[in-house]
Formats: sequence, structure tokens, C-alpha cells
Amino acid sequence: METLPKKDYYSIKSKILQLAKNPRPKQCRKLKGRSGFRIRQGNYRIIYDIYDDKLLIHVIRVGHRKDVYKK
Repeated sequence: METLPKKDYYSIKSKILQLAKNPRPKQCRKLKGRSGFRIRQGNYRIIYDIYDDKLLIHVIRVGHRKDVYKK
């Protein structure tokens, strides 16, 4: 995330911190073909898993929308 522009960095960081209060916000989407969820922040996507039994959110990947889904 350090390579992101500062404006995008702070807005993405804010979205990630908001997941602590609500891991399934209205704009989140379940991923198809793999486990996890995604939320959008401008041209960037935040891919994460939720472990309800451990009360844990694991951010898997943050990246530009054209690259984030590639392995």
C-alpha cells in the first residue's frame, strides 16, 4: 500500500478500518469462484476474508481494479 498515491492510501486505509465495525457493509460483494469479499474504493479494490468464529478480518489484497483479481 505504500506505493499508492497519498489520497488513495488514506481513503483505502479508512475503508479497511471501517471493516472492524462492519465487516459486511452494504457495498461489499461476495467473490465468485474463490472465497472472500470485495469492496471498492475508487479505482481500487480491497479483497478480504471474514472469519466469524475468530472475529477476524484478513485483508488478502489491495490493488487497482485491473490487476487485483489476477493471481
